[in-house]
Amino acid sequence: MRAVKFENKHLFYLDQTELPSKEVWRECRGLKEGFEAIKTLRVRGAPLIGVFAAYCLSLHLDTLPPDKGKFLKEFHKASKYLESCRPTAVNLSWALGRIKDTVSHYKDYSVSRIKREVIKEAGKINKEDVGLCKKMAGYGVKLIKSSDRILTHCNTGFLATSGDGTALAVVYKAHKMRKKIMVYACETRPLLQGARLTAWELVKRRVPSTLICDSAAAYLMKKGKIDKVFLGADRIASNGDTANKIGTYNLAVMANHHKIPFYIVAPFSTFDLNLSSGREIVIEERGEEEVKKPLGKFTIAPESIKVCNPAFDVTPGKLITAIITDKGI
Repeated sequence: MRAVKFENKHLFYLDQTELPSKEVWRECRGLKEGFEAIKTLRVRGAPLIGVFAAYCLSLHLDTLPPDKGKFLKEFHKASKYLESCRPTAVNLSWALGRIKDTVSHYKDYSVSRIKREVIKEAGKINKEDVGLCKKMAGYGVKLIKSSDRILTHCNTGFLATSGDGTALAVVYKAHKMRKKIMVYACETRPLLQGARLTAWELVKRRVPSTLICDSAAAYLMKKGKIDKVFLGADRIASNGDTANKIGTYNLAVMANHHKIPFYIVAPFSTFDLNLSSGREIVIEERGEEEVKKPLGKFTIAPESIKVCNPAFDVTPGKLITAIITDKGI
């Protein structure tokens, strides 16, 4: 199953805010709708939003003026707009950067040729991501033994990529190889990506798994019920400092204290070699309602209380046992 489909110049996505209660497919019909789909997490996961944005931008080209000067000006404006929707995940800017490079390379050709090449490039990004997932799974599975109990956080599977995922791709590979593993999935507050998405994926793939409250992770580690931690990443600085879903840093500190291996799984494109450390990573701050009114369903906190809601945190590289990429460990 894949969360984004591009068919006959139509872009469809599985609305992840509707999971796990129902599977709803929607069509992205414009740039603004694509922006909102990413911003509101209907499409999410660092690699997937890069693929989705590339397709979205390629379709937007059909709405631009045929005059090449105006076309190029509007293209760069649209690219900048899309790139602004989620600042922490590097894959978004990386994928849009490839589209911009394609336009730059073919700028002396006709507008119709530019459009064709951009759609081809978006397709390449999508296809490459499938291959990257397979490579990461192949490297990562070597670190898993039969009977390992694995802790994960947020969602890093086929809902977050064009392939089987990053960290969860390793899990799926181990399960396919009939290694007798157990996966503990943190619920991942405040938007419950672990409970709504990862648990849903694990059940679909029939992987032995257990859902836990975020606050139960240290308890399980202390009880000796966790052997390894596998997580994804949204941006990695050149020194190994890693931005990932809020709560990752907590788990890294706890794993380090209990001497449990802590692994990050991410494509090499997640590295931002322009950053010397995690201090330079921009952390997305999201709205108060996500905390005070989870999933928009009912209020759990006083309306007047202030809320701090960072979407990501940064784990120091020294707390990470190893980073698994498509190029190796």
